[in-house]
Amino acid sequence: MLWLILILVIITVAFGLTGCTSLQLLNATVSHFGYTRHTDLAYGIDPRQKLDVYLPKNPAPNAKVIIFFYGGSWRGGSKTDYRFVAKALTSRGFIIVLPDYRLYPTVLFPKFVEDGAASVRWVHDHISSYGGDTNHLYLMGHSAGSHIAALLTLDAHYLKSVGLDQNTIRATATLSGPYDFIPNPWDRPVFGLSTNDTYIDPKIEPITYVDGKAPPMLLVQGLRDKIVSPSNAVNLSNRIRQAGGQVEYITYPKRGHAAVVVALASPYLAPVLDDVTKFFNDH
Repeated sequence: MLWLILILVIITVAFGLTGCTSLQLLNATVSHFGYTRHTDLAYGIDPRQKLDVYLPKNPAPNAKVIIFFYGGSWRGGSKTDYRFVAKALTSRGFIIVLPDYRLYPTVLFPKFVEDGAASVRWVHDHISSYGGDTNHLYLMGHSAGSHIAALLTLDAHYLKSVGLDQNTIRATATLSGPYDFIPNPWDRPVFGLSTNDTYIDPKIEPITYVDGKAPPMLLVQGLRDKIVSPSNAVNLSNRIRQAGGQVEYITYPKRGHAAVVVALASPYLAPVLDDVTKFFNDH
C-alpha cells in the first residue's frame, strides 16, 4: 500500500503543476473491474460534445446519477483522464456521466457552460435507459468544472435554455472552484476580456446569481490551494446562507488544489469520497 500512497503524492504534485492536465498515471492504478462504461455518446454535433456513462457493476433500480465536469482552466482536459473519478463514485452505487465540452480558444465563455447544460439535457432524456433515475440528477465538478457546475446550479437561464427547470438538479457538489473571482491575465481571454481589463463581467461569477432558491450545494475546499483561493468557497457559502439557501462547506486544512480531486482515488489524502457520498445520499 505504501507504493500506492507514494504514487498518489507524486501525481498530486504533478497534477497541481500542470493545471489539471494529464492523469494517465493515476488512471493506470485504477481497476477496470466493478463498472461498465458506455463511451462517446453524442449530446451535440461538435466532436467535443460527447460523454461517457459509467454504470456500477450491480446498480440499484433507479440509481442516482452524478454528472461530473472536470477542470483544466477552461482550455484543457478530457473525460478519459477522469476514469478514477468514475471508478470511485460507481463503487458507491452512483451512475456517473463524464462529459467533454468545448474549450478555449475554439470557444469563449459561456459556450462551455452551454455545453454543460446540453449534457444535462441529454442525461435527463436518456439516462433512464441505463437504469438511472431522472428525479435524482446531481452535478459535481473540480476547478473549472466546478465553475461550470456552479453556474448551471445558480443561474437558472442555462438549464432553461435547453428546456429544463433549475430544480432538475437535485443537488451539486463542487471541489476547489472559482465562484467569486477575478480571472488572472492568462485566463481573461477565455471570458472575452483582454489581459489588461480591470472590469470583470459579473456574469462570469456564480456568486452573482445566488438568490436562495437554487438546489443545495456542497463546497469542498483544500485550505492550501494556491490555484483557486479558498475565499471563493467562503464567500459563496456565506452568500447562499445570507439568501436563505442550502449549503455545506467542508475544508481539508492540509490539502491543495489537485489533492481534493485526486483524493477520490484514495482516502489517505482526504475523505472526499465519503463526504460527497453522504451529501448526495442526504439529498
